[in-house]
Amino acid sequence: MHLVYPAVLSALLFCTGLYGVLARRNAILVLMSVELMLNAVNLNLVAFDVWLSRAARDTLHSGQALTLFTIAIAAAEIGIGLAIVLAVYRNRGTSDIDKLRDTAERPDGAEPGPAAAEKTEATA
Repeated sequence: MHLVYPAVLSALLFCTGLYGVLARRNAILVLMSVELMLNAVNLNLVAFDVWLSRAARDTLHSGQALTLFTIAIAAAEIGIGLAIVLAVYRNRGTSDIDKLRDTAERPDGAEPGPAAAEKTEATA
C-alpha cells in the first residue's frame, strides 16, 4: 500500500476533528473532536513508521511506540476532561461552551467574590 492513502485519510480525520473543535459548542463533542485529531496523528505516526522501516530496514519502530504513548496520554486526557465537564455541568447546569466562557461571570451582572459582598453591604 502506498503512503498516500493513510496520509490522505489522516488529513481528512484531522480536518474533521478541527472542524468539530471550532464549530461545536458542546464540551463533550469538543473532547470527541480532539480525540479524532489525536487518532489522525496516530494513524500518521504508524504509516510513516512502516514506510520508513521498509526504506531503512530499521526494526526500532519508534513511531508505533510513540503511538502507544499518545494513546495512553489521550486516555488520561479524556478521563480528566470528562470529569471536569461533569463537574461543571453539575455546578452550572449546562455544558455549552459559550455559556462557560467566563466561569466567574454572573447572569445578573454582579461581581463574584468579596467585592460583591462589600457592594451589597454598602448598599444595604
